Amino acid sequence: MSEITDINWLATIVGFALSFGLGMLWFSPKMFGKKWAEGVGINPDSPDKPPAGAMIAQAIGTFLLAWVVAVTAKNEALFTIILITLTMVFLAGASAFFTGKNAYARHTEAGFTVSMVVIMIICQAII
Repeated sequence: MSEITDINWLATIVGFALSFGLGMLWFSPKMFGKKWAEGVGINPDSPDKPPAGAMIAQAIGTFLLAWVVAVTAKNEALFTIILITLTMVFLAGASAFFTGKNAYARHTEAGFTVSMVVIMIICQAII
Protein backbone atom coordinates (compact mmCIF):
# COMPACT_ATOMS: atom_id res chain seq x y z
CA MET A 1 0.00 0.00 0.00
CA SER A 2 2.99 2.31 0.37
CA GLU A 3 2.95 2.84 -3.40
CA ILE A 4 -0.23 4.87 -2.82
CA THR A 5 0.23 6.51 0.55
CA ASP A 6 3.95 7.06 0.98
CA ILE A 7 4.87 8.89 -2.21
CA ASN A 8 5.17 12.60 -2.87
CA TRP A 9 1.80 13.20 -4.55
CA LEU A 10 2.44 16.92 -5.13
CA ALA A 11 5.64 16.16 -7.07
CA THR A 12 3.79 13.39 -8.93
CA ILE A 13 0.95 15.70 -10.02
CA VAL A 14 3.34 18.52 -10.96
CA GLY A 15 5.53 16.09 -12.92
CA PHE A 16 2.45 14.74 -14.69
CA ALA A 17 1.14 18.22 -15.55
CA LEU A 18 4.50 19.52 -16.78
CA SER A 19 5.13 16.39 -18.86
CA PHE A 20 1.66 16.40 -20.38
CA GLY A 21 2.07 20.09 -21.17
CA LEU A 22 5.46 19.40 -22.72
CA GLY A 23 3.80 16.86 -25.02
CA MET A 24 1.39 19.50 -26.29
CA LEU A 25 4.34 21.75 -27.10
CA TRP A 26 6.68 18.96 -28.28
CA PHE A 27 4.26 17.69 -30.91
CA SER A 28 3.04 21.15 -31.94
CA PRO A 29 3.94 22.57 -35.35
CA LYS A 30 6.22 25.06 -33.58
CA MET A 31 8.51 22.28 -32.39
CA PHE A 32 8.59 18.76 -33.85
CA GLY A 33 4.93 18.14 -34.74
CA LYS A 34 4.86 18.85 -38.45
CA LYS A 35 7.90 16.78 -39.35
CA TRP A 36 6.88 14.07 -36.84
CA ALA A 37 3.41 13.81 -38.45
CA GLU A 38 5.01 13.33 -41.85
CA GLY A 39 7.27 10.65 -40.34
CA VAL A 40 4.33 8.66 -39.01
CA GLY A 41 2.32 9.05 -42.20
CA ILE A 42 -0.43 11.41 -41.09
CA ASN A 43 -1.48 14.74 -42.53
CA PRO A 44 0.23 17.41 -40.39
CA ASP A 45 -2.42 19.99 -41.27
CA SER A 46 -5.42 18.12 -39.87
CA PRO A 47 -7.24 17.65 -37.63
CA ASP A 48 -7.40 21.02 -35.90
CA LYS A 49 -7.54 19.28 -32.53
CA PRO A 50 -6.11 15.92 -31.50
CA PRO A 51 -8.40 12.90 -31.21
CA ALA A 52 -9.96 12.64 -27.75
CA GLY A 53 -9.13 8.95 -27.36
CA ALA A 54 -5.45 9.57 -28.02
CA MET A 55 -5.34 12.46 -25.56
CA ILE A 56 -7.09 10.45 -22.84
CA ALA A 57 -4.75 7.49 -23.35
CA GLN A 58 -1.74 9.84 -23.28
CA ALA A 59 -2.97 11.49 -20.08
CA ILE A 60 -3.50 8.12 -18.36
CA GLY A 61 -0.12 6.81 -19.50
CA THR A 62 1.65 10.01 -18.43
CA PHE A 63 0.01 9.88 -15.01
CA LEU A 64 0.95 6.22 -14.55
CA LEU A 65 4.52 7.01 -15.55
CA ALA A 66 4.63 9.88 -13.02
CA TRP A 67 3.38 7.45 -10.39
CA VAL A 68 6.05 4.88 -11.25
CA VAL A 69 8.71 7.58 -11.03
CA ALA A 70 7.33 8.58 -7.61
CA VAL A 71 7.48 4.99 -6.35
CA THR A 72 11.06 4.58 -7.56
CA ALA A 73 11.98 7.94 -6.00
CA LYS A 74 10.47 6.90 -2.67
CA ASN A 75 12.44 3.65 -2.78
CA GLU A 76 15.60 5.45 -3.94
CA ALA A 77 15.64 3.25 -7.04
CA LEU A 78 16.87 5.68 -9.69
CA PHE A 79 18.49 2.88 -11.67
CA THR A 80 15.11 1.12 -11.84
CA ILE A 81 13.39 4.08 -13.50
CA ILE A 82 16.32 4.41 -15.91
CA LEU A 83 15.87 0.74 -16.87
CA ILE A 84 12.11 1.21 -17.23
CA THR A 85 12.66 4.26 -19.44
CA LEU A 86 15.15 2.45 -21.66
CA THR A 87 12.74 -0.48 -21.93
CA MET A 88 9.90 1.83 -22.99
CA VAL A 89 12.08 3.63 -25.53
CA PHE A 90 13.34 0.42 -27.12
CA LEU A 91 9.91 -1.25 -27.22
CA ALA A 92 8.31 1.86 -28.71
CA GLY A 93 11.21 2.07 -31.16
CA ALA A 94 10.71 -1.54 -32.21
CA SER A 95 7.02 -0.86 -32.76
CA ALA A 96 7.92 2.23 -34.76
CA PHE A 97 10.18 0.15 -37.03
CA PHE A 98 7.37 -2.36 -37.58
CA THR A 99 4.89 0.38 -38.46
CA GLY A 100 7.26 2.15 -40.83
CA LYS A 101 7.88 5.39 -38.94
CA ASN A 102 10.90 7.23 -40.19
CA ALA A 103 13.99 7.97 -38.08
CA TYR A 104 12.85 11.51 -37.30
CA ALA A 105 9.55 10.28 -35.86
CA ARG A 106 11.26 7.52 -33.86
CA HIS A 107 13.79 9.93 -32.40
CA THR A 108 11.13 12.54 -31.65
CA GLU A 109 9.07 10.01 -29.70
CA ALA A 110 12.10 8.62 -27.87
CA GLY A 111 13.27 12.10 -26.96
CA PHE A 112 9.85 12.96 -25.60
CA THR A 113 9.73 9.84 -23.43
CA VAL A 114 13.16 10.55 -21.96
CA SER A 115 12.27 14.22 -21.43
CA MET A 116 9.10 13.28 -19.53
CA VAL A 117 11.02 11.01 -17.18
CA VAL A 118 13.70 13.64 -16.59
CA ILE A 119 11.04 16.22 -15.71
CA MET A 120 9.34 13.78 -13.35
CA ILE A 121 12.61 12.86 -11.63
CA ILE A 122 13.46 16.55 -11.18
CA CYS A 123 10.02 17.18 -9.68
CA GLN A 124 10.51 14.33 -7.23
CA ALA A 125 13.93 15.70 -6.29
CA ILE A 126 12.98 19.34 -5.68
CA ILE A 127 9.35 19.33 -4.53
